[in-house]
Amino acid sequence: MSDFEPTTDLPDRIDDDDTPVASTARQRDERIQRRRHQILLVALAATAVLFLVAGFSPWRTGIAILAMYLLFRLGFAIVGAFARPVPAPPPPGELRRVRLLYRCAECGTELRMTLANDEVPEPPRHCTEPMELTATADDAL
Repeated sequence: MSDFEPTTDLPDRIDDDDTPVASTARQRDERIQRRRHQILLVALAATAVLFLVAGFSPWRTGIAILAMYLLFRLGFAIVGAFARPVPAPPPPGELRRVRLLYRCAECGTELRMTLANDEVPEPPRHCTEPMELTATADDAL
């Protein structure tokens, strides 16, 4: 996000303060998460009061409120994960962790690649032919 300067005065009384106010998506996200958590706690407290007034036992009410809290937090986390954008890829010169196993079709030599600059790099060459990417049972999990 870019910096912005909030204007709260009328145009004829704008002050000379030109310092930008930093605004980041992380700060907004934390503020929204805190607000959602507060709303959830208020809703759970109201539900607990309604259950107790309706005559449910305190133990049942406590278990129900705890279950509701956990389910709502899990739901907020899942829906929030869909709302957040995918992080930008690292710069081209930076390496990322991969776990790729290549095999030469000619001689059977195997090569394990653990760092690469792309998620799926081009296969290395061995015996003048590109090596084949092999999948193991660990990769399927």
